[in-house]
Amino acid sequence: MKLEIDGIHKINNKDLEKYITKKIGGLDKYLSKHSKKSAHASVKVKEVTVKTKKECVCEVILSLPGERLTAKESTMNMFAAVDIVEEKIKTQLRKYKDAHKRPKVAKIRNFLRGIRTGKKQVL
Repeated sequence: MKLEIDGIHKINNKDLEKYITKKIGGLDKYLSKHSKKSAHASVKVKEVTVKTKKECVCEVILSLPGERLTAKESTMNMFAAVDIVEEKIKTQLRKYKDAHKRPKVAKIRNFLRGIRTGKKQVL
């Protein structure tokens, strides 16, 4: 998976960059082999001042074959925003994977496991 990190308003923190790479880059384990090759994640982080208080905004756009997943969160801490966005994208990835999974293959695999163990299962 290709990972692109954009920092708006000069957020160039190496620790934050490593953290984003670890969290968002680690999402490729939820992708199929086909999706891993063409997946592209764009992460945008910025600080925004809203009524005299600073908020950190993190937005992730994950482009997959046939779909685009997005998540955006603003909190007081940039690391917390990255964590929340990661959970949102992870949930969307599970739904994407379930929707694109071939259900017949799973049923046949379970049926064959039942035959090997001696249990009877009905398709």
